[in-house]
Amino acid sequence: MSVPLRRALAGAATAGALLLAMTACSTDGPQDSPAATSDSSTSASASQQPSASADPSGPNRSAPMDIRVTLDGRPVDATLNDSPAARDLASLLPLTLDLEDFHGTERIADPPRKLTTEGAPEPSAAKVGDIAYFAPWGNLALFYKDGPSASEDLLILGHIDADADQLSGADRITIEAAS
Repeated sequence: MSVPLRRALAGAATAGALLLAMTACSTDGPQDSPAATSDSSTSASASQQPSASADPSGPNRSAPMDIRVTLDGRPVDATLNDSPAARDLASLLPLTLDLEDFHGTERIADPPRKLTTEGAPEPSAAKVGDIAYFAPWGNLALFYKDGPSASEDLLILGHIDADADQLSGADRITIEAAS
């Protein structure tokens, strides 16, 4: 094969690969294609944003999951949101963890392994009662004071219905799946 012919074929292959990559990355595809309409419930639920009032743990959360939580042996109501990180935490249940104070704002503990951060919702600032996961350190946090501003490193996993005094003094948390 001659050099000019090889260059022409290589150029055509590169252009074709580039066109294919651009098409695959584009979000401007036809909305009525078979792939787009074959499962409208999945694509509709992925594009709809639940209202913030639907779940006490904040925006971009859906389908809260009830869990059983005890703080120092005293039961409290709690829910996990439906984020991938919260589902990953649920896969570790039951858990009993010792808590320690951090920064006069939260009680923290280390789960047995790091949780997934894939598909994380938009960041939101932690509020009193929030159960959160700080990805860089891999620890859980129970906020007894409002946290700092929103950060991509802090994933809100759910909410505990306990007052700030009970949360701030807690030494041990047990989290179990609700029956």
